[in-house]
Amino acid sequence: MELVLETNNLEKKYKDFKALSNLNINIEKGSIYGLIGKNGAGKTTLIRVICGLQEPTSGTYSIYGVENKSKSISNVRSRMGAIIETPSIIVEMTAKDNLIEQYKLVGMTDYDNIDELLKLVGLENTGKKKAKNFSLGMKQRLGIAISLVGNPDFLILDEPINGLDPQGIIEIRELILKLNKESRITILISSHYLDELSKIATHYGFLDNGTIIEEITSEELMKKMEHKIILKVSNVKEFVKYFEENKITYEVIDNNTINVYGKNNLSKFINDLSKVNLIADDIHITDESLECYYMNLIGGTKND
Repeated sequence: MELVLETNNLEKKYKDFKALSNLNINIEKGSIYGLIGKNGAGKTTLIRVICGLQEPTSGTYSIYGVENKSKSISNVRSRMGAIIETPSIIVEMTAKDNLIEQYKLVGMTDYDNIDELLKLVGLENTGKKKAKNFSLGMKQRLGIAISLVGNPDFLILDEPINGLDPQGIIEIRELILKLNKESRITILISSHYLDELSKIATHYGFLDNGTIIEEITSEELMKKMEHKIILKVSNVKEFVKYFEENKITYEVIDNNTINVYGKNNLSKFINDLSKVNLIADDIHITDESLECYYMNLIGGTKND
């Protein structure tokens, strides 16, 4: 497993306030990593530190195995692209001229693939239209195009769908998936649109009070969140025997709790149990969302 980004007890303090506290994060190459946290949890601070815009108070981080204290860290950062908070767009310029300015900024003099980059983000037909006349979704896609100048293979997006209408959200989602699958770009996304994030992320990091409280793959998360029937029983062995005989997917949680997985009809399930004299003390069904999972994890209330 190759890590694009790894942090080790990263800390960032502002006087007496700890924005980041003993933060450890591991982002695998090729992943879409969803960074989830309430406002003020430390998402943007982490991104600014990783991008070299701020220095950590203590701890270290490595990008492609190169530690932040190394002299070669600036060379490794050339493999990164980022949008932090808002895209860096010159609104009086066209999309193409915005890209030319970014090429100049990074010291590139060959503009041959600008048209290809504009096509990639769906802005190839904007012509002489100035960015100030773009929709919010078009501006966001232009910002992503600017972050892709120099062909980075690690892209950081801070709230990329914030404020977009449904069509704009779909366009950004499809673009992110395309960049990941076709261009093989590893992507870190900070977002509080959890339902949308659940459609694209392969890995998650849950951030609270400046620290990562859990890292989990989408497969592991789906298993925890999947549709399940929770039974409270006094005779676990009898229920387990029935589930084994009928090839029902289950998990014994403790001495009197069993989770049954799959899209089972609750009424039919209870009826089937009663036919073999299996009566649960309590039985209910759950189908958890990513947002519910996160809120249960941090033990707090919703705060967008």
